[in-house]
Amino acid sequence: MPLRRFLGGRRHRRAAHDLYIAIIEQARQPDFYLRQHVPDSLDGRFDLIVLHAFLVMRGLGRVDGAGRDEARGVSQALFDLMFADMEQNLRELGVSDMAVGKRVKQMAQAFYGRVAAYEKGLAEGDELLAAALLRNLYGVADPVPPDGVVAEMAAYLRQQDGWLAETRAGLVEGRVRFAPLVEAAQ
Repeated sequence: MPLRRFLGGRRHRRAAHDLYIAIIEQARQPDFYLRQHVPDSLDGRFDLIVLHAFLVMRGLGRVDGAGRDEARGVSQALFDLMFADMEQNLRELGVSDMAVGKRVKQMAQAFYGRVAAYEKGLAEGDELLAAALLRNLYGVADPVPPDGVVAEMAAYLRQQDGWLAETRAGLVEGRVRFAPLVEAAQ
């Protein structure tokens, strides 16, 4: 049993790493900052990473049957990796050792708040989803995004959520492909 747990953990971490790389690459797409007016700042980048991690973790949460435990392991490994990376980034930015723990805790609370808001928005309608995106993704945007931009982001979020619902088995293996932003907006 210990060997199985070790090997399973290694497999989860490998899949989580591949998913995290895809999340980061998607969050760095220039269209989010240029066309969709997401602030090109630490906050804006954090929020795009959180949004895409939420989508992937939601997809993993939909895995049922024999793959459910595997999906949970990958999801937990993804969460752990994401916050380890964020902690490392804070240290590289010069945040003191004393403050890093507090900042990571704030980031985790922000993550859970955004997850709850996006879940509710996806379940209860575009108005709530748009409000969650405006509050979180565009919370520090100055000026506020032009008309229609938040609705396009809500459509993008819904489209990605639907796509990932169909490809959830691949997520367990660390495979994810996001549709380009321009496809979602059309």
